[in-house]
Amino acid sequence: MPRKLLTTHFVDNLADEVPENRAVYFFDTDVTGFALELRTSGKATYYFRYRDAASRVRLARIGAIGKVSLEHARNTASKMSDMVADGGDPKLERDRYKSVPSFAEFATDQYMPHAKARKRSWTSDDSLLRNHILPALGDHRMNRIRRVDVISLHNGLHQQGYAAGSVNKILILIRYMFNCAIRWEVLPAGQNPANGVEPFPDNGARERYLNLEEAQSLMAELETNPNRQACNIIKLLLFTGARKTEIMHARWEFVDFERRLLTVPLSKSGKARHIALSDAAIEVLRALPRDPEIPWLFWNPKTGRPQDSIHHGWDTIRQRAGIPDVRLHDLRHSFASFLVNSGRSLYEVQKLLGHSDAKTTQRYAHLAPGALIEAANIVGDLVQAKPRVAAE
Repeated sequence: MPRKLLTTHFVDNLADEVPENRAVYFFDTDVTGFALELRTSGKATYYFRYRDAASRVRLARIGAIGKVSLEHARNTASKMSDMVADGGDPKLERDRYKSVPSFAEFATDQYMPHAKARKRSWTSDDSLLRNHILPALGDHRMNRIRRVDVISLHNGLHQQGYAAGSVNKILILIRYMFNCAIRWEVLPAGQNPANGVEPFPDNGARERYLNLEEAQSLMAELETNPNRQACNIIKLLLFTGARKTEIMHARWEFVDFERRLLTVPLSKSGKARHIALSDAAIEVLRALPRDPEIPWLFWNPKTGRPQDSIHHGWDTIRQRAGIPDVRLHDLRHSFASFLVNSGRSLYEVQKLLGHSDAKTTQRYAHLAPGALIEAANIVGDLVQAKPRVAAE
């Protein structure tokens, strides 16, 4: 078993060292245990030799010459040496990942049960997986999915016309799922192919606000449109700035007319939040029809369950109101913009919208430059005011 400093020159000239009778091992003089096995066929493989916890001599295969560089092999051997020093076993660690599941198996058997138990947005993950991710990556073993595969999926969806924000959500989900696989020891550390994949700039992120004329046009349509349930939901969204599900899944037991609050037991932040009810909102609520057998403010008459969607009704209403590009969520933005443009503070807007982080509310700071300039002028007016002349 000759000892020799394994160099690129030596590896490139292995033809001069080919043995005649049986394989020979060359042990590196730099990293203890790092070896190169040269066979009579002229083929060679890198190994790491060590003693396990029972003092048995073990060989952990690193890779064949031509497929693994000398530098990579030496670095791997060095890491294996550190693992042995810490009480680990490189061969057992490598064998642990021989039965890596396919991406579809991991999604079905491990990730989705985790998501359903811990993520309120699990239905969104399920949709992205079924419609976009699994058709492209589902049949691949997770350790066989490369960065180029993720980039190809990411770019391909964008080229098909999907918005930057939508395809970036897919990239984020893939990255998160691989991180889960690493954390749960399905994959070894450092095997996340989504790392280093750049998201697309989301320059199309829209911020649509109703102006006063548009809001009044919408209100006029809401007063006469025959779809009264949809109209009342839309009114409450505009009068409260609440999220769609907060209104559509609201229950009478959480409406406090005396304190003028609608409680959302579990909000987007994971905590309860209280929605302030204005005079206009109270008026809508008091006029709603009620069924003593049904706890919800709004329900499907066929099922007795909360409404899941008013898309068709809203689409008709916005077309008639002359605002075809406005989404339901834009009513929440409009609520905030009316407040800011009326001089209300961002702190007040934050509390009314239920933002847990003030940074989220900062998106509305640009809406009232006049109010901000007026506030800034206070300092100039104060410090430049002429001092009073004391009476003699």
